[in-house]
Amino acid sequence: MQFGLSEEQALLLDNVNRFLDDNSPLDRVRAYADGGDDADIWAGLAELGVPALLIPEAQGGIGLNPLDAAIVAESLGAHITPSPFLGTAVMAPTALVASGGKYDDLLAEIAAGTHRVGIAFSEAIKRRNDAQVEARDGRLFGKSLFAFDADADSYLVADQKQHLYLVAADDPGLTRTHLTTVDKTRRTVELTYDNAAAQSVSTDVRVFESVVDIGRIAIAADTMGAAQNMLDQAVEYAKQREQFNRPIGSFQAVKHMCAEMAAQLEPCRSMVWFAGHALAELPEEARVTACHTKAHLAEVAQFVAKTATEVHGGMGFTDLVGLHYWFKRCGANRQWLGAPEFVRQEAAILQGLTDRKS
Repeated sequence: MQFGLSEEQALLLDNVNRFLDDNSPLDRVRAYADGGDDADIWAGLAELGVPALLIPEAQGGIGLNPLDAAIVAESLGAHITPSPFLGTAVMAPTALVASGGKYDDLLAEIAAGTHRVGIAFSEAIKRRNDAQVEARDGRLFGKSLFAFDADADSYLVADQKQHLYLVAADDPGLTRTHLTTVDKTRRTVELTYDNAAAQSVSTDVRVFESVVDIGRIAIAADTMGAAQNMLDQAVEYAKQREQFNRPIGSFQAVKHMCAEMAAQLEPCRSMVWFAGHALAELPEEARVTACHTKAHLAEVAQFVAKTATEVHGGMGFTDLVGLHYWFKRCGANRQWLGAPEFVRQEAAILQGLTDRKS
């Protein structure tokens, strides 16, 4: 029995890491944060087959599983890479494949990296008082907050009934309003639907749930990658920064800070891997595992981000070091598809420990 990545998965991770080392350094991320685009990065990832990971071979994809997507997500998080990976390569293909062949042509375009699909799920997960999405006769009305990504060619939209629809980004009934968030490595928009034409993707709540589950696992993996990078930066800084003619890493207090970050983060990798495995092989455990993984990684990453910044001292808050990009990525991931408190409540409901009224 093997507990770890296969040879093929290790090779996939190595290829993605090498590409991102060369094409998504901190200066490239800064350029995106200052108003640039991520077209070149996504084109390079498409050449590696990243958009095709979860798409069956019959539709032009590679036909891998959620664990493989989690491996790539971890690398993207470690490099704070601007990309539409979560929506285009993970959540949208999961929904479109479940449609039973209706969207084969679109899946082929996604696999080739020529079509980007954004995700607008916030109103189906926990609706705000001033936002809702209603579908009537193949048309959408209302609005979705915090949809991503801003440069999508179409959007996978969930209404409050958790039904899924596909809306073209250039539809005259759709308006995109850019939103400002703490995370500058991804762009979000508010979508306003005014009689926007919508294609029905699924009215099965189980499809919506499976899309959310794999999205949460991908976010957890992205968070783990970002937190691991912050830990690595903190350790490296502690080896180089000197006080009283000795590296600060030699001081017991700093050693303890780094050791506790490592102790909390290391078990999370197995948790993420198991969550990806469960989604493909253990459907009875998949939803609860996805909830717990998303919530736990959010909490651990918050601790790692705070502690890694403290190890850097005052330098940790400067743009010169750039640690804040990883810090804010972890903070944004904490909220996407449900904050820890909300997701734990959902897990408790699934396990019969409480009900929706409590």
